[in-house]
Amino acid sequence: MHFSIPETETRAGDGGSAPYVAYNIHVNGVLHCQVRYSQLLGLHEQLRKEYGANVVPAFPPKKIFTLTPVEVEQRREQLEKYMQAVRQDPLLGGSEIFNSFLRKAQQETQQIPTEEVQLEVLLSNGQKVQVAVLTSDQTEDVLEAVASKLDLPEDLIGYFHLFLVRETKDGAFSFLRKLQEFELPYVSVTSLRNPEYKILLRKSYWDSAYDGDVMEQRVGLNLLYAQTVADIERGWILANKEQHRQLKSLQEKVSKKEFIRLAQTLKYYGYLKFDPCVTDFPEKGCHVIVGAGNCELNFQVKLPNNQIKEGSFKVTRMRCWRVTSSAPAHNGTPGPTAGKPEVKLELAFEYLMSKDRLQWVTITSPQAIMLSICLQSMVDELMVKKSGGSLRKMFRRRANGALPRSESQQAVKSPPLLDSPDASRDSITKVASKLSSVSLRGISHSSSSTDVGANDFHGNYAFEGIGDEDL
Repeated sequence: MHFSIPETETRAGDGGSAPYVAYNIHVNGVLHCQVRYSQLLGLHEQLRKEYGANVVPAFPPKKIFTLTPVEVEQRREQLEKYMQAVRQDPLLGGSEIFNSFLRKAQQETQQIPTEEVQLEVLLSNGQKVQVAVLTSDQTEDVLEAVASKLDLPEDLIGYFHLFLVRETKDGAFSFLRKLQEFELPYVSVTSLRNPEYKILLRKSYWDSAYDGDVMEQRVGLNLLYAQTVADIERGWILANKEQHRQLKSLQEKVSKKEFIRLAQTLKYYGYLKFDPCVTDFPEKGCHVIVGAGNCELNFQVKLPNNQIKEGSFKVTRMRCWRVTSSAPAHNGTPGPTAGKPEVKLELAFEYLMSKDRLQWVTITSPQAIMLSICLQSMVDELMVKKSGGSLRKMFRRRANGALPRSESQQAVKSPPLLDSPDASRDSITKVASKLSSVSLRGISHSSSSTDVGANDFHGNYAFEGIGDEDL
């Protein structure tokens, strides 16, 4: 997740007390909560008590006198680095202390009281499911409520996840992110103050071999079937005329398992497609449609001469990746436009083009965070499969915290072996260093809470398994 504290606000104290500085914590460029220094200090003290001073990063010290504007800005930067360091640590970032703090702060900031409400959750085919939840229910609670409403067995809940999406005018969905354990789904979607934003249920895994587990049970089969039909109808899964005829015949016979098995053989089955964006590969300024699936990012690139080129980048050949902000978020309070990205986000990955040649490839997209999450989850699955582990066990452990780094990814602090062909890369890196380091829990962990530059790189543990025969 992209954690930042892009600005502060001076707020009037309660009951005539002195004004105080409030820090706006943003996640993915959207205001998540507003907190005081004293609240963050309280969080720090709880973490120290639970995990020890040698584990928790250093916290910005108290000041005896009123802070000057320069000191306020210095403290903002220090607190931003502190929050990023905590979030990136698998132990601290996955702790209930940290996540409950963010959930409570989110609810208090949006001033939404705890009460029972009806929350609308969409299925992939557009069907609406109304579930009774508390406004203070976390993501796992809401997912379980949806599963209960649908009669989805408990051992299949981990195969699905809740996503925050934006519904377009033509009824398609643009995926923004997976809903995380530190947020309250009802508060997250209602605080955006835009009816286009919805919560959607979709399968959470990539390897189609796991479809067999889901299809064993009636509700799981129905959910997977509905998603597959929807993906074919929106053109995410490609089929020729004869395949469409066969699929239609199976639909008419209500042969759901056979329909899914046929779909599994089609191009882009199980892929998540992203909105059109821009890439610097094979040359700067190319428009591209990116798809994530089958342990790869698929590019359909429109070249300047309008020629369409297609290619794929395997996850196992990505040495590392990073998400950076190339511009600061705009100041302001939450309002009707709060759901719009306030930062220009880029995903850049270093790819093994040939045996001895690494090259940076950059994607500029508001969905860069979601792309990074997709890469992380693909690597998680690869490493679990490599170790002979169970997907069900992986989902259960995720509910209790982060995967151990040895089973997903490790930090790579060495500099890139080949510079990006984009001459502006250095300046963008410097901007990102001054702003928020973007990192996902369990991907990279700096040994220093102030080492922002090191956290720009997300090392791919699966990269080590590549041999010459794979190139």
